[in-house]
Amino acid sequence: MERVEMVTSIQRRRRFTREQKRAIVEEAEQPGMSISVVARKCEINPSQVFKWRRLMYEGALVAAGSEDQMVPASEVKQLKAELRELQRLFGKKTMEVEILKDAIRVAREKNLSHACPCRRRTIPHEGNHRYARALPPLIVPPSELALLSSTCCSA
Repeated sequence: MERVEMVTSIQRRRRFTREQKRAIVEEAEQPGMSISVVARKCEINPSQVFKWRRLMYEGALVAAGSEDQMVPASEVKQLKAELRELQRLFGKKTMEVEILKDAIRVAREKNLSHACPCRRRTIPHEGNHRYARALPPLIVPPSELALLSSTCCSA
């Protein structure tokens, strides 16, 4: 004949501390012990011990305590999506900067191949040269001096 238990009172949900959960999982991990035996001994469902073991391996039992503030999963998901979008935009801007650096390098090489560094450069104003703006003199780094032609108006 099978033994049947009747629950006659309403019990409150039991709360286990992180240390208790860790001790139960560690006891179930001992050689010769099984999760079912430990669960029966502690009067809890074996699936609960399996869940605690999984959380312990993932590090969740160590990180989250009852006094720690929790963030809703929806907010975490939203923040991860925002982070991915910002990383995508950052990558795009980084590529643009690299392209512009290459364009500046090519433009400098073209200018240096036929320009004289001692001439005063100006940007002409449309239609009227009286309003032309003078640019600062071209400063040529020593590494690019070899690119200049050997004939210069001051030489």
